[in-house]
Amino acid sequence: MSGTEPSQDALAAERHRELAVEHLLFQTLTYVERQHPGLIDHLEAGIDHLGDAAHDDTKNDEAVREIARRFVASLRAQSQKR
Repeated sequence: MSGTEPSQDALAAERHRELAVEHLLFQTLTYVERQHPGLIDHLEAGIDHLGDAAHDDTKNDEAVREIARRFVASLRAQSQKR
């Protein structure tokens, strides 16, 4: 491993933070949707304007939008269960 590659511990910590933040955000949005119906529709309507902020070969706007679409679909399914 070169000096510029993150360590396994750093990658694991980053993944753990991402999972925790995603969970908390998901739960918050589910709660807010129950209190204020229409939030999910509003979020979904903005997906086409979403983009990847990278300035290198990893930039992929459509990949970011697809993740957002899956997140919103999951959020919608969860909010309809309750």
